[in-house]
Amino acid sequence: MRFNLTQNMEGDNSQVKLSSDMDEEVGGNGVGEHLNHNSNRKPYMAQKLGRAQKNLSFVAAATIFILIGYFIGYLVHRKKDCAERPVEHETGAAPLMDWDDVKKLFAQKLSPAKFEPVLGEFSTADHRAGSPGDESLGNKVLNRFKEYGMNSWTDEHFVKVQDPPASGYNKVVFKNGNKELLRGFLSYSGNGAVKGAVLYAHYGEESDFRMLRDKNINMSGRVMLVRAGRISFAEKVANAAKMSASAVLIYPDSADYTSHETTQFFGHVHLGSGDPYTPGFPSFNHTQFPPVQSSGLPKILAQTITARMATNILRQLGGQNVPEGWGVVTKLGDETDVITVEVNNVLTEKKIINVFGVIKGFVDSDRYVVIGAQRDAWGSGFAASTVGTSVLVELARSISDMVKNNGFKPRRSIVFASWSAGEYGSIGATEWLEGYLSSLSMKVFSYINLDGVVSGRNGFKVAASPLMYNLIEGALKEVNHNGPEGLLVNYPNQASLYSQFAKGNWEQNLLEPMKLDNAAYPFLAFSGIPSVSFRFTSGNPEYPYFGTMLDTREKLNAATSNQVPQLAETATRFAGHMVLRLVHDHLLRMDLMKYDKIIRNRVAQINREVLKIKKMHPQLLPKALTVKWLIMAHGSYSRASQSLARDIKNSDLEDIEMCRIINDRIMSVERNFLSPYMSPKESPFRHILLGSGPHTLKGLSNHLEALRADNPEADADLFRHQFALATWTIQGCANTIAGDIWSLDNEI
Repeated sequence: MRFNLTQNMEGDNSQVKLSSDMDEEVGGNGVGEHLNHNSNRKPYMAQKLGRAQKNLSFVAAATIFILIGYFIGYLVHRKKDCAERPVEHETGAAPLMDWDDVKKLFAQKLSPAKFEPVLGEFSTADHRAGSPGDESLGNKVLNRFKEYGMNSWTDEHFVKVQDPPASGYNKVVFKNGNKELLRGFLSYSGNGAVKGAVLYAHYGEESDFRMLRDKNINMSGRVMLVRAGRISFAEKVANAAKMSASAVLIYPDSADYTSHETTQFFGHVHLGSGDPYTPGFPSFNHTQFPPVQSSGLPKILAQTITARMATNILRQLGGQNVPEGWGVVTKLGDETDVITVEVNNVLTEKKIINVFGVIKGFVDSDRYVVIGAQRDAWGSGFAASTVGTSVLVELARSISDMVKNNGFKPRRSIVFASWSAGEYGSIGATEWLEGYLSSLSMKVFSYINLDGVVSGRNGFKVAASPLMYNLIEGALKEVNHNGPEGLLVNYPNQASLYSQFAKGNWEQNLLEPMKLDNAAYPFLAFSGIPSVSFRFTSGNPEYPYFGTMLDTREKLNAATSNQVPQLAETATRFAGHMVLRLVHDHLLRMDLMKYDKIIRNRVAQINREVLKIKKMHPQLLPKALTVKWLIMAHGSYSRASQSLARDIKNSDLEDIEMCRIINDRIMSVERNFLSPYMSPKESPFRHILLGSGPHTLKGLSNHLEALRADNPEADADLFRHQFALATWTIQGCANTIAGDIWSLDNEI
């Protein structure tokens, strides 16, 4: 322990000064005695010897006094110093464990054999959201967190969901055929019965409906028959509703799904996430909101049908030929292909419970990464939820053991979350975000999603915020995949994920867009938190049992050649590598320049569209409209991100406060891409680059295309309004990155 040298030196000097004064007093008495002619004085030598003995006594006493004072001072300062510097917590900026040691230590904690009992413990046949099975599973997760010595808690929400009718069936009748009873259903569908002519609409994407419109086909009141895949069920229904359809039937085509032709499918059609009856607000029991519904709730009917039923309908359709490239289906359907659809889903309120555990950081404990997995499923949900929950628990065990027994001290905190009601549209996760948004948006610097991490073995896919690309690339290169012999013919038994799957360009070969039904999407597009989701896949076709009662251990074993524990272990190491890197390094490993390229490409696309319209249809846009201000806003972002990169390069990593300031600037980027001008209630996914809606840069490009195509829904004034708001959103993000008010770029 250190002590204050300056203070002790002053103490020593005071003691020495005291000794000198004493010597002077002794010498003075001797002189006085020498001048005093007292006949009783002792001889000179005796006097001298006496004075020497007396001086020695004084010196000895003074020395002892000095030593005692020095010792007391040392103890006082030592006690003060220990009180100021607790030995169990790091206060310097440098991590207490080298990164290579962290990687090795984490790898030692995991093995496929350890996954077998965990997969068995969290595998259950019935754990639909809000059910006793769901709550029992949540208690198991909670007990594990407590067993690992983690601080743990739960979060209750009371949410409204749609379940199948009391009879258990919805109904469909095609022409004069038999009534088909359907156990599968789509939550949040409109209710009632409609009768209309079938119209085949491929995947139900916007481009598919444009092709039908170009054929001058009347879509009003039609029952759209669409294939599952490419986009979410909710997006298919929303696209059909824009065409004034009366209902949508969704089926699994054999080209996309290898499931049995009688397999029933489950899902939801809310174009959003969370409880659609408390949009933008948390569904706590004690909150009172006026009756309101999400704008993403469809008003038309939606229902899944089996592949066998769809094949029977498609064989009998008449009408025009399908557009080229729409597969083996030949006819679109005509006005005589009448079908009746009856949906009587039941709206019920359920209590759902989210479960949390935390490993607290040693430097910035109020900054945390969240890693989560949904716990519920329609049936067994082995790939959908059991594997992800098992990975979550193993991560919690491994990292908490590193902290408790091996001296690992994360700089920042790690929050582990087990969500409920994921199958109804990430309700548990979204309600938590809505409940604590003002706090989470300032403190959570990343979210890692574990849903569906293993659904095959031959491919690997990642969806993420561009800020996390460098972090992901590092994990791909450092995490080995210990696959079985012959898993991938061209690679050795132990090779990195990068060498096995990236094939030289990981962004091109592994990245995929983050979809609306991904549980990480609300974290990214609603809360502005950099997020990542990843999975081992089966390639094409994908694992066909998500959203069915057939998602079992046996089916996943068949899809992975009985390698579920091995793949789960690799998924755990990949997720754990990202988590540990985020809480180990001084600075968050996020690259702001990735967004610079994305903005530049979007701005260039908008500029091209504006120039085309001004050249071909000058009357559509006012002469005063210019892309100059948007281009300048992009320039401000580019300069601000480059400036931050320089600050990072020149920063003193031993300065804790400086690291915290820079990390907060990095954290502000994603959050400031949320349009502050849009209501979270009306447009929850406000991210102007990765969100959805007319306020996004992609939405602006689409609006320009609609103006150029003379689409009646296009509105030049609305475009100008959204264009201005997007410009100032980018400029505001640039201002925040710049930091202090005197550092802002005011060129705009």
